[in-house]
Amino acid sequence: MKTTKIAHLPVTIERNDNGFLASCPLIQGAFAEGDTIEKALFNCLDVVKMILAYRDERGETILRGSSEELKGKEKVTFTIPVEI
Repeated sequence: MKTTKIAHLPVTIERNDNGFLASCPLIQGAFAEGDTIEKALFNCLDVVKMILAYRDERGETILRGSSEELKGKEKVTFTIPVEI
């Protein structure tokens, strides 16, 4: 039986010209836009899952080792549980 690991990853949401931008600072390239906060968050979650699956297939490191400090006004940070 495969053991499932869950990582709680930070996701930052910011307003942009097209609505909202969600990004996960611990995973390079993990960002997505949406018309609403919810759509941006769910779109980013899909991107995170795709990147993690790709890295797993290639035998690459799943997550970078350190977190980044998040700065600025009008940012909201969530943690999302992701199977790794």
